[in-house]
Amino acid sequence: MSDGVMDDDPATRPRAASVRPRRGSALGRLWRQSTGRFGLIVVGLVVLAAAVSLVWTPFDPQRVEITDRWAPPGWPHLLGTDNTGRDMLSMIMAGARTTVFVAVGAGIVATVFGVLLAALGALTARWVRESIAVLVDILIAFPVLLIAMMISAVWGGSLWVVVWSVGIGFGVNIARVMRPELRRVLRSDFVLAGKASGLTPLQNLGRHLLPNVAPVFIVQLSWSMAVAVLAEAGLSYLGFGASVTEPSWGRLLADLQGFLTVYPLSVLWPGLVITITVLALNLLGDAIREATDPTLRGAGGSARRARTHIPEVVS
Repeated sequence: MSDGVMDDDPATRPRAASVRPRRGSALGRLWRQSTGRFGLIVVGLVVLAAAVSLVWTPFDPQRVEITDRWAPPGWPHLLGTDNTGRDMLSMIMAGARTTVFVAVGAGIVATVFGVLLAALGALTARWVRESIAVLVDILIAFPVLLIAMMISAVWGGSLWVVVWSVGIGFGVNIARVMRPELRRVLRSDFVLAGKASGLTPLQNLGRHLLPNVAPVFIVQLSWSMAVAVLAEAGLSYLGFGASVTEPSWGRLLADLQGFLTVYPLSVLWPGLVITITVLALNLLGDAIREATDPTLRGAGGSARRARTHIPEVVS
């Protein structure tokens, strides 16, 4: 049988088609990862609970029923009640609104501030770049929580203070990590070709630089949003975050800490949702990076572990 007949044999066509690599969507690749599924499900449930709590909760989160105090989990209080008879599930659902607001708000502020500092530190004149590098090193020396507490002491505790202080604090972290990545990509051939073709620095930034540092940025942003959730809970626990009238998981922990030996299950629920939410945000960021970074999709286990290392930045 000639080579031409063998090439035209229909029996060989399905095998050739079966070994052809398939390119799925980024969402499909994300869902195929166990960490991606976990992060998507948990973050989706938190956002859903926050949205539903705007129009409905099983009970009024601020309603006090002394006769129902310390009710165990069951019907109608699925997660039980606290020392004043407030429904734990309703308070956790209402507290999800605060968590989503702080995480998204701090993420937006950190993105704008961090990308701006990183772009100035990578694309401007040498004296500007060196000044930005010194400024970032100075700002990163101050802990974010300490900055938030000092601002809250002056302006009063509120969620907006938490959003701005945490967003600016972690924007500095994003700038410190993205600046050397931008400088590395800036020396690439396609960036030099873009300059030669007449692209302005802003056009080069949007078309070539930012897409190539997006995987690193995604990990840093997810980490910033996760720590923003912890920061809000910690500041509300200390009295510098959400006001008394605003539902918050951190304030709920502060209210119930004195009853830990009396009814420890009441402290379990807010602490558990904070832990799971922070873990989900961190895992989701890592999974999104692996799903969107083309250099990681076909890499083996050891190569992937070697390329997913991100420099740690102390806040």
